[in-house]
Amino acid sequence: MAEEQNLDPAMIPGDDASAQFQIQKLYTKDISLELPNAPQIFQENGQADVKMSLAQRVESIGDSMHEVVLTVTVTASVGEKTAYLVEVAQAGIFQVSGFNEQAIHAVMNTMCPTVLFPYARQVISSLVGEAGFPPLVLQPVNFDMLYAQRMQQMAEEQQGGAAGDANGATAMPEFSTDD
Repeated sequence: MAEEQNLDPAMIPGDDASAQFQIQKLYTKDISLELPNAPQIFQENGQADVKMSLAQRVESIGDSMHEVVLTVTVTASVGEKTAYLVEVAQAGIFQVSGFNEQAIHAVMNTMCPTVLFPYARQVISSLVGEAGFPPLVLQPVNFDMLYAQRMQQMAEEQQGGAAGDANGATAMPEFSTDD
C-alpha cells in the first residue's frame, strides 16, 4: 500500500496546486555488515570512534516516477582496528509531479532522503546490536542544510573560474558527506 504525502504548493515558489509528492514504495536495496577484526575486537578496551557517510543516487524510472537510493555507511573503530563497517542502501520510489525542474531537484535531494534516513538508521541500529556491539543511535540529518551547502558550493565552483560544461548538463542528486 502506498503512503501518500502531498506538499503544500505554497512551500515551493512558482508551483501550482497540482504539485504532488507521493511515496509509492520503500525498501531496503542492499545491506552489508563486516566485522573484520572479530572476535579479537570484543576484547579491546576503549570508546569506539564512529563515522557516518551518506551518498545518494536518483534515477528516473518513468513519467514523474523516481527511484531514490540513500546509502548510509557507518564505520566504528577502536584504536587502529575496525570494529565494524555497516552499509545500508535504503531506497524508495517516489512520484513527484507538478513542480518545476529546480523544485524537483530540491525535493529529490531533501524530502526523499529525509523520508529514507529513519528506515536506514533503524536497520543499522538493529544490525550493530545483533553483531554484539552496544546500541548505536545515529543522530538525525538535516538534508535541507546539506542540499543548501552543496548548491552554494556548486555555485561558488562555477563562479570561481570553472566555466563548466559546454553542454550545460545537470546531474540529479548529489551529496556525500562525513559526519
